[in-house]
Amino acid sequence: MSRTAILALCVYPVLAQQPEHPQDAVDRAHRPIFQPEADRKKAVAALTAEAAGKAATKAGPVAMKSYIDEHVFGRMRRDKVPHAPLSGDEEFARRVWLDAAGRIPEPGELREFLASNDPAKRDKLIDKLVDSPAFVDKWTYYFEDLFRAGSRMGHGLNLFHYWVREWIRLDRPYNEVATDLLAQGGKTSFSFPGGLYFARDFVKAKDDPDAPDGMDLLNVSDTVDEFTVTYSKVLLGLNLACISCHDGKGHLEKVNLYLTGKKREDFYRQAGFYGKTRQVMNWENGGQANTEYTVDDEAPGYDTKAESILRVMRLGGDSKPRFILTGEAPRPGLHERDELARLLTGHIQFSRAFANRIWAELMGFGIVETVDDFDLSRYDPKNPPPAPWTVQPSNPALLDAMAADFQKSNYSFRKLAKRIMKSNAYALSSRFDGEWKDSYANYYSRKFVRPLTAPELHDAITVATARPASYASGDQKVPMVHQMSEPSKAAGELAGFLKIFGQQGRDQMPKRITFTSMQAMVLMQTNVVNDGVLSLKDSRVDRLVKETSSTEALVEELYLSTLSRRPSAAERQVALPAVEKDRRRGAENLQWALINSPEFVFNY
Repeated sequence: MSRTAILALCVYPVLAQQPEHPQDAVDRAHRPIFQPEADRKKAVAALTAEAAGKAATKAGPVAMKSYIDEHVFGRMRRDKVPHAPLSGDEEFARRVWLDAAGRIPEPGELREFLASNDPAKRDKLIDKLVDSPAFVDKWTYYFEDLFRAGSRMGHGLNLFHYWVREWIRLDRPYNEVATDLLAQGGKTSFSFPGGLYFARDFVKAKDDPDAPDGMDLLNVSDTVDEFTVTYSKVLLGLNLACISCHDGKGHLEKVNLYLTGKKREDFYRQAGFYGKTRQVMNWENGGQANTEYTVDDEAPGYDTKAESILRVMRLGGDSKPRFILTGEAPRPGLHERDELARLLTGHIQFSRAFANRIWAELMGFGIVETVDDFDLSRYDPKNPPPAPWTVQPSNPALLDAMAADFQKSNYSFRKLAKRIMKSNAYALSSRFDGEWKDSYANYYSRKFVRPLTAPELHDAITVATARPASYASGDQKVPMVHQMSEPSKAAGELAGFLKIFGQQGRDQMPKRITFTSMQAMVLMQTNVVNDGVLSLKDSRVDRLVKETSSTEALVEELYLSTLSRRPSAAERQVALPAVEKDRRRGAENLQWALINSPEFVFNY
């Protein structure tokens, strides 16, 4: 039996009920992931309804394990919104492994979890994975995407990479991490990794200096503006880009109500915290080190009339530092960037923004969506905005509770991740019993399906096929993409694979994955899959064919190692004769088909 036949008949038994060409079945099964994403919540809900389908069991009573459940299920009870049943162990295990570790479970680990009768086994699994080295790998990769740790960091990139790994490994308080990102300085490539976050936003003015000291190589004011927009998005969830060029009034009435009350001068004051900060391009061996900078605080102040390369003409105004959310000035005699870090990390919006961002990663989309565009004038339901505006967060009480909990936990990322993942809101099935309505999405009444990221997909293939690779990461070789410090330097077929499946070059803010038909075709043809499933070099298939005498056991093990579940009766009926006919070729074809199924490329 051919690979496409197994794909159409074994992996898609529902589709196979209709007489159609195998390639048509493949196209139809992948069609939901080809559609462009417009509205995040609507798109995710529609994708989930299509991909996950109906629940086999009805939802029963759900225990309230934490304040998260009280807020989520309490709101559903109040508004009479139904929810999905709790997920089964197979669905839950694969979800947790991908979310915490960025890879699927090894079959032995999965069998051990499934066989356990411990009522606390799910919480124990979460503790194990969140405290594992794989958690450090996955989330280091995530934060390096978020902080845009790419080529613009120059030779300092490896320093930044190991700094991120260490604070995640140690669970360093995130407010301290943010303080380093805002306040560190020095020669960025060698001494102060946090300073690289500011240094990477340099705006080069010219190739050769006119000034004897070379200080005119950079446009300092534009550099400060770029960084002010950057850290406001990432650390506060506020997009100040528009008011960096003009007042909000008369421009943002249909975009952000809060920012209509802000002026360009408010942005100048926020940028003013970096008015004394400059970047000095380093010179080495008689030439420019184009991405090597020394960050110091010797500038005279933010110039509100400075010439701009990126923005409309600056016309002047007050640039005395004032925190945009409170109007508070730095305390006299203290370092202004240190004061910015104190004001920013001490404000509830810092904790809201982080909690919302992690919630979005683990639950499908943010309580405020998009995550870097809060509208604070639409936040409080007790003080609702004027018509036609509506309250922005779907559950502001929950988000505030998570933000307060994050503060009380000493800004612990691990504790926040565990709190969300141990809730029964997180444990709901993606399959829904009954008629799904679009209005249910805001209630998180089911677990939403998400596509695997490029590194998750690659590393899942690596685990499924038991064929670890060897990739360069700094001066080391690593077996997993999630362990790479600079994925943009991936070579050969891996480079194309990552790019096609959505990996960006870390020079722009990360974007959600957009799926195309090209990805389905690449997954069918790439050697990452085609070589991995071959019965060679102690691969998963090679091992199973040699060590498993029972065809039924071989098929079950392939399903467990690839889809993290046992096959259904209908799937066994197709797979068993295909593998019995030619164990080696049949097993290769079966795993190829499973990897090419929509079930493999999504996290349910």
